[in-house]
This record gives sequence, structure tokens and C-alpha cells, in this order.
Amino acid sequence: MDSGQVLSHYNDKKILITGGAGCIGSNLVRTLLSVDPAKITVLDDFSASFPWNLPKHPLLQVIEGSVLDEQKLKQVFYENPDFVIHLAAHFANQNSIDHPETDLMVNGLGLLRVLEYSRLMEPKRVIFAGSGCSVYGSHAEIPFKEGTVSLTLDTPYQIHKLLGELYCNHYHEIFGLPTVIGRFFNVYGPGEVPGQYRNVIPVFMWLAMHDRPLPVMGKGEETRDFAYVDDIVDGILRMGVIDGAVGEAMNLASGTETSVRSLADLVIEITGSKGGWIQKPKRDWDRSNRRLASIEKAKRILGYNPKKDFKEGLVTVYNWLETNRENVVESLGPSAGLW
Repeated sequence: MDSGQVLSHYNDKKILITGGAGCIGSNLVRTLLSVDPAKITVLDDFSASFPWNLPKHPLLQVIEGSVLDEQKLKQVFYENPDFVIHLAAHFANQNSIDHPETDLMVNGLGLLRVLEYSRLMEPKRVIFAGSGCSVYGSHAEIPFKEGTVSLTLDTPYQIHKLLGELYCNHYHEIFGLPTVIGRFFNVYGPGEVPGQYRNVIPVFMWLAMHDRPLPVMGKGEETRDFAYVDDIVDGILRMGVIDGAVGEAMNLASGTETSVRSLADLVIEITGSKGGWIQKPKRDWDRSNRRLASIEKAKRILGYNPKKDFKEGLVTVYNWLETNRENVVESLGPSAGLW
């Protein structure tokens, strides 16, 4: 099934996206608006995103609120959505170490409430944004395959992402809820601002744009599997309409690994930065030296086929940050995020 055929399944459908103003959500919204959905509802508390990141459109309803707020959940589920795409999360490993109770509430109880309302309203599909960078732990065999989940994890965020998968499995097995779990790896692309707890690519890009040195943690030889947001969006949409995806967990990634030092060099080349990069010690919790996903299961079941060239993706991020520089500076506040 090609991407156009996949998208056509969302024509005249009502779609609820929690956490829909972030990088993945905002790009997902724009893709869905390219067809003719009946309505898209975004529920977002803007704790890690901003209203300006979403387009203005008559078919898009944006509700400000948390997945912990039962009144807001009643409001958005009253629409009786055909698809529920749960992207809302308390974001980032370090953030979860600094605020473990908040992480548990949002990533545990918040998901649980979304599943409860979904069970009552019976959507066609509930898609959960899991984390392949979390559930495999620090010592899984490379490349990471879906059957090798670890119970020895390094941060509350990782623990609660695994908890989310267990809840999804429970609601599928006991209540027949059609859940699908996407294990995302190091998603990057337009729509994510830099800042504290943010991903390495927007942080590196923003610092380089201001000729600041890029902090490379550890030896710089550590690798990550960077997945471009459009490829992730395509995988999510496929999870929503392909019958064989129900009840499954699948890696969504690029299937390639890139060292952090290589990333830094590319960012410096693209931006023309004079700041270079500096070596810094790894954070205590970061024990993962390599991340590389097997995407064979997603290819087989979904027809998933990531296409974006890594350097091209980085250039797109750079151009987006330049275009949205004023919004980013306003969102980051007086320091403009130059930590």
C-alpha cells in the first residue's frame, strides 16, 4: 500500500491526537490536513510545545489541556474519534530523573486514562508512541529487535514507557481494544525547538547557529538511530489502517546508526559555525553506547520504508529554525536557550 492509499483511509474520519503540537504531532497534523478528514482534535498542555507550531485550519480544533485532566478528556472524546494517536508525554530522560513523580503521572496515569476513554468510545485504532530508545535498556544485542525488551532500565522515563506498553497490551488482550505500539528512535525534524531536556539535533543546531561549541557527551563515538519525522508520520499512519498491526509493537527508525561526533561535524558544516565542539563527560544514567533498530518487522507488516537522507533532514531542520527564529527566541525567553 503506497502512502497515498494509506492517507485515503483518513478521509472523512475524526482523529484525536494528544500532544499534537510537538514535532511529530504538528507534522502529523499537516499531513492529515492534506486529505479531507472530518475533524482533527489536538489536546496539548503546551508544556513542551507551542501553539504557533500548529497551522490554522477550519478542520483543526486545538484544546489546551493535560491528559491528566478528566474534563478535557471528556471534551475531546465526546467527539467520538475514529482514531486516537497518543503522543503526549512527560519528555526526556533527564527530565524524568529530575521530576520522577510527574513522569509517572503523565506517562502512566495519563495513558491509562486515555485507554479508559478509548475503551468506552471504541475507536478503530489506538496508537501509542512508545520509545525504542527506552525499552531495550543499555545492553541489548544490536540491532534492537522487538522481542528483546529489558527489565533493567536506566531512568523513570524508560520505565514508564515500558509501563505504557504493558497497559496497551492489557487493554488489547482483556478488552479487545485495537492498540498498536510504535517504538520511536531519536526522532528529529522541523517543529522541535531547542531547550533544556530537548533532543540533541535542535540543541546542536541552535548552538551552532550562534557559534557556540557543541557539547559532545562521552567519547563522541556513541551512536544513535536518527529517524526523520516524515518517515515516523508515515509509519504512524500505516499503524492506523493495516490490520496486521493490531496488538503489535514495532520499531520505527532509520535502521542506520550515526555517531554523535559525526552529527556534530555535519551540523557545523551546514551552519558554518565557528564554535566547533567540545568533549564533556557522559551523564550518569546514559549507559547506552550504541543504538540501532531493526526495522524488518515494520517493513514486513506495515510496508514501512524510511526515505529521508540524514544530511538533507538536518538541512531542513536548519532552514526551519532560521524561518522560525523569532518564534523560537520568544518561546525560549531572554537567554534564547544559549545555555
